[in-house]
Amino acid sequence: MDTRDNIIKYSVSERKDLINVIIPHFKEYPLLTQKAADFILFEQIVELMNQGAHTKNDGLQQIINIKASMNLGISNKIKSEFPLTVPVERLIIQTANIPDPQWVSGFVSGEGNFYCGIRKSPNKLGNIVSLRFIISQHVKDIQLLELLINYFDSGRLDVVQNKSVVNLVVERFSDLNDKIIPFFNNYPILGLKNLDYLDWCRIAKLKNEGVHLTFEGLEEISKIKSGMNRGRK
Repeated sequence: MDTRDNIIKYSVSERKDLINVIIPHFKEYPLLTQKAADFILFEQIVELMNQGAHTKNDGLQQIINIKASMNLGISNKIKSEFPLTVPVERLIIQTANIPDPQWVSGFVSGEGNFYCGIRKSPNKLGNIVSLRFIISQHVKDIQLLELLINYFDSGRLDVVQNKSVVNLVVERFSDLNDKIIPFFNNYPILGLKNLDYLDWCRIAKLKNEGVHLTFEGLEEISKIKSGMNRGRK
């Protein structure tokens, strides 16, 4: 465990643990995003190291060629030290279906967002309280988000221009009430994000009851909202 800047990182570096625990786990329960391509390349590097390839110049170059196609690639320093580097081909992951609801819950625990917005109504006195369920991914994984739209039978895709990001957004209140909330009540969010989800559900309940139309109700919703997501201490 590494704890810095209020972030906890879990890492596994022992080769025997990678070979006997981590790699078998993700082969049995595959990644569905393009990160699966990184995993495939990562497994190749672990196997090469297990064979001792990293102790020889040609083997080390082979590992660098693989690393060049992983994640953010290699640094300029490594490029200068290994000028013969040729990045290996990287697979494009095609996901056919969502495996099970537990996968969705785990994925949203890491990648999802439960958002509440409060703004002045443009057409009448008072404020509008809006709720959204959002999942953001690199545009390369737009196919996976399309599968999730079909899975939830709700939502739309918004592409963020110039950022290579695509958002799955569910904001129709009936969809949130009838599909999103029942799903995550049955398959709970994990970690700190579950607290955001529970607060988000509290706001949805208040909105269902029409409390948001009163000054006191809006104050209560604003207080809940201020403690969610980045406002949580």
